Amino acid sequence: MQTYLQILRLKFEARLSDRQIAQALNIGRATISALVARFNNLGLSWPLSADYSLDALDKQLFPGRDYKSQRVLPSWVQVHLELRQKGVTKLLLWQEYQAEHGARALGYTQFCEHYRRWRAIQKRSMRQHHEAGDKLFIDFCGPTVPIVNPKTGEIRWAAIFVATLGASNYTYIEACKGQDMESWLMANSRCLTFLGGVPALLIPDNLKAAVDKADRYEPIINDNYKALARHYGCALMPTRPRKPQDKGKVESAVLIVERWVLARLRHHIFYSLAALNQAIRELNIELNQRPMKQYNGASREQLFTLLDKPALQPLPPYAYEYTDYRIAKVAKDYHVQYDNHWYSVPHRLVGERVEISATQTMIKVYHQTKCVSQHPRSHNSYRHSTDVAHMPENHAAYQEWSPERIRRWATAIGPNTLATVLAVERSKTHIVQAQRSCLALLSEQKRYGSERLESACTLALSRHQPYIPVIKKLLRSGEDLRFGHDDSNANDPGLHANIRGSHYYQ
Repeated sequence: MQTYLQILRLKFEARLSDRQIAQALNIGRATISALVARFNNLGLSWPLSADYSLDALDKQLFPGRDYKSQRVLPSWVQVHLELRQKGVTKLLLWQEYQAEHGARALGYTQFCEHYRRWRAIQKRSMRQHHEAGDKLFIDFCGPTVPIVNPKTGEIRWAAIFVATLGASNYTYIEACKGQDMESWLMANSRCLTFLGGVPALLIPDNLKAAVDKADRYEPIINDNYKALARHYGCALMPTRPRKPQDKGKVESAVLIVERWVLARLRHHIFYSLAALNQAIRELNIELNQRPMKQYNGASREQLFTLLDKPALQPLPPYAYEYTDYRIAKVAKDYHVQYDNHWYSVPHRLVGERVEISATQTMIKVYHQTKCVSQHPRSHNSYRHSTDVAHMPENHAAYQEWSPERIRRWATAIGPNTLATVLAVERSKTHIVQAQRSCLALLSEQKRYGSERLESACTLALSRHQPYIPVIKKLLRSGEDLRFGHDDSNANDPGLHANIRGSHYYQ
């Protein structure tokens, strides 16, 4: 009626022609002419009296219109949610809507137009189209939560991990010991386990645990994070630097978590990370079950069950295990270092660069994408894990000389030789060092024979000098031969060549 009144005002007050009115109001001239003719036929004069009913004027102008036949508008919230499901189009929804309401339904063009107008007045985040099961937005909260050590009173600050699905806003919250690599990856893994499926895309912020080098177009993603994505069969798409609108979903979720969860815990004192996560878990359940006004009272959990859950990919058959990847150069002793422990690789790779894949239980070494070595992970610092198959032939033969075999060899030579070997083992800080020294001692058997070696060891022990250089000097000088011919005086210090005796002082 407002349009009709404006046409009549321009016609009778402004004295414009039908063509001018059509150009001003963007209405066809035939429509204007028909309206003016109907008004003149009623015998009414312009302007109308102030108490004249506009409804009465409408019925007089268009007496054949059926006012009882009102159009039934669909639930635009429901339409918006349905469009998030894969394969659902506006045409399909309009056909279902028309089949339900028949002649009272809007035409397809008006259906699309009304939906466009409805979306235009919604919140900014509603304008982004998120398909079901497509995107998981991930970030850390700014505030941290203190955890007090009950024994020392030391305070550690726990980081709060937040992830939310694009279509349903279903949210996961977890407290981590920090934003380090292991905490980040394991929080991602536990989040996907919580969801019970895997979305097509993980969209993190540009933190160092996820992105080595941020870039607007080609970010360099951390190798460990790429390995997690390979394990779950999904893709990674970090947001653009300094563009928080790229992850508006999780930014809103972070704000809600800070107000709904962290604010409620501000007066609580937590003495362990597990206790903090238990409190967060209970509030997380409440958050996902809260009705949302913009979705006609539907909760995140209900939307997740309706939209995202059926569209998620299944979880892998085995759980994710945190894996650390490092690049290392093979040392001359054909070992690579990881976490202050050395692991062997085939000796032909000396000087080559290899990739180390480390889990909590296993160390694997790759060269040109091929696994060339694997060892059980050892947490003994500054030790070696060596596979004999990786050693050169001469080194392998040397490696076969275990402490037990060396002692058997020394026993076969004589008891004093064995006593010397045991004394050498006690004097060394590492058994490998003792092994090398003992082999140097026992190898003198080939040159001097068992009897002379036993005699030299006996003489060295009598002087409390069971040292390899001393024994070798005794053998070279032949002093062991003189000692062997006079066993009765072996323990008499007065016969020692370097003792001057009592007559020296007379």
